[in-house]
Amino acid sequence: MISIEPKELTLVKLQSYLQAAVAPRPIAFASTMSKKGKPNLSPFSFFNVFSSNPPILVFSPLVRRDNSKKHTLINCEATREVVINIVNYDIVQQASLSSTEYPEGINEFLKSGLTQIPSDIVKPYRVAESPVQLECKVNEIIALGKEGGAGNLIICEVVKIHIKETILDENGDIDPKKIDLVSRMGANWYSRAKMGLFEVEKPLQNLGIGVDSFPDFVKQSPVFDGNDFGKLGNINCLPTNEEIDIFVKQNFVIKGVLSSDDIQKIHLKAKAYLDENDTLSAWKLLLAKGI
Repeated sequence: MISIEPKELTLVKLQSYLQAAVAPRPIAFASTMSKKGKPNLSPFSFFNVFSSNPPILVFSPLVRRDNSKKHTLINCEATREVVINIVNYDIVQQASLSSTEYPEGINEFLKSGLTQIPSDIVKPYRVAESPVQLECKVNEIIALGKEGGAGNLIICEVVKIHIKETILDENGDIDPKKIDLVSRMGANWYSRAKMGLFEVEKPLQNLGIGVDSFPDFVKQSPVFDGNDFGKLGNINCLPTNEEIDIFVKQNFVIKGVLSSDDIQKIHLKAKAYLDENDTLSAWKLLLAKGI
């Protein structure tokens, strides 16, 4: 067994040990709004429920490594309101994409392809696709430090709960199989409660194009689900015409798929690439008909 004092480690290594050891962790998909009314959406895995009476949730946005604050923290300090949207398997890729450090004012709902709907009591929007949405008032924010990696405990009280009827059992309770929850592990690893471990590629540091940049024929395709959109949006630029042309010329199977002029067949093949985490090939195939 190795024994280490935290101060002996770099912040990156220390955080990786902690996140891999203290797991699985539920995910707070936090929706906030700036003082100017700009929506923000981001996931946090330092999160849990801490009280039932009153109903209290606590999550912790970390200070960035350059000592700057995340937009979620800034918004909670300014407005004292937040919606915690529960993340299940159906939206995990989109939730991950929303964690990209987009500039202030960029709407992560649009980038991730998720639907913003009004809350009843607080101003931040809810995520329509989330199976459970918890409107909250912020009671207290406790800063645990000032340097990069320091947490900020946001203690919030649930003022309204929204639950999709489709995840309830015959007794009106939440069915663990129907809600299909996911949790965060270390590195790229997640856990699906009813199945086990799976990987989600971390968002690009140089910003993914986002779902709002997709051609309409991709956004409107009945073949792709939210997780497919999350993967397709996590690419920093679309392939060039030259790259697409080389891809088609070197791939006999793809030539056959494209020659059929069957749009659904093309999209299903692109989805197969996405299932193999080959997002670039999926985009090359989808865009090949347009070059």
